[in-house]
Amino acid sequence: MSMNRIRTQLQSGKAALGAIVTMPSPQVMQVMSRAGFDLLLIDMEHGPIDLASAHSMILATAGTPAVPMARIAAYLPWLAKPLLDAGALGIAVPMVCSKTDAAAARALRYPPAGERMWGPFYAPMRWDMPMRDYKRAADNDVISMITIEHFEAVRRIDEIVEAHGVDVAIIGPGDLATSFGYHGQVDHPEVQEAIREAERGILKSSIALAGVSPEHANRMVDAGYRIVFLGFDWSLLQKGIAAALHGLQR
Repeated sequence: MSMNRIRTQLQSGKAALGAIVTMPSPQVMQVMSRAGFDLLLIDMEHGPIDLASAHSMILATAGTPAVPMARIAAYLPWLAKPLLDAGALGIAVPMVCSKTDAAAARALRYPPAGERMWGPFYAPMRWDMPMRDYKRAADNDVISMITIEHFEAVRRIDEIVEAHGVDVAIIGPGDLATSFGYHGQVDHPEVQEAIREAERGILKSSIALAGVSPEHANRMVDAGYRIVFLGFDWSLLQKGIAAALHGLQR
């Protein structure tokens, strides 16, 4: 049986819902992993999360349906390796702009399929299995994610989706808009056209399409998205507080 239920969902065509976690808090991770999300992406690109915190956050998902994954700050194999060895079952690489960048998938799998070296001392404990079983299952269960968030990536989308070993491509509208010079203007026509072009390229490939939108999640699933992130821990917290305060006499 696969450790990674997200892999099973993607293979069956069923969409997975997730959130991005930026706070270095196992307690936040515990709460979110029991809230109904299919996966939680630990943000080590923009969030103030160090490796020790990430390890504790991965452990905080134990006993829940939520699958822990992580976004690293750049494609450097040594950034991904300890997260995998702690039990993360997916790594997202930011700012992929070429097929060469997308080859980062090799860092997530053991030879001969990839370049990951042995040392999963804690991952088997997180998934409650012997070391030999983890080693046997890891190559199939770890999900390789790339982020399409620059106009150059959109221009090269057809070659990027041909990269071997990539499982998921995430369209990042915020950075994509910024790359065009339209900071904060995700709805700008040029940005929207770039998103549609990226969608077309990814959907005609074998790679699963992913994106971020709490407002349009159902529409995205209908359009072929297989992973939709419903927001960040901080944005969900803000919305919860606003809802609690709404209508109260002060």
